[in-house]
Amino acid sequence: MLIRPYRPADEAELLALWQACDLIRPQNDPRKDITRKLRVNPEWFLVGELEGRLVAGVMAGYEGHRGWINYLAVSPTHRRAGLGRALMAEAERLLLVAGCPKINLQVRPENPGVIAFYLSIGFTVEGAISLGRRLTKDKCG
Repeated sequence: MLIRPYRPADEAELLALWQACDLIRPQNDPRKDITRKLRVNPEWFLVGELEGRLVAGVMAGYEGHRGWINYLAVSPTHRRAGLGRALMAEAERLLLVAGCPKINLQVRPENPGVIAFYLSIGFTVEGAISLGRRLTKDKCG
């Protein structure tokens, strides 16, 4: 698999991949998520190609305290071939070079297969509760 930074021409294929992997939720506009990521460390927005087709992708981020992994996706027809591991290894390498000491990520509890994947590559379930709040212009000033 060729791992490279995302390019705008990848958008349609990546959105189809995210849809196939059930990563798109009504409350998140994936096109806006892509646009936001391209403003901050776009070189950490990675995709994986096999024979010219996009089969994997991940967004990595680091705000100076913790690294984050978002939108890790591997085409359902290419799973269990080491592609997710390879993409995660490259994301981790980039974060480590940046001085990142730890990576966090969130997985929906109804996705035990993904939890098992992360456990298999060395992540652990931590005793933390994830809280969130949508920001609107009213709340941001």
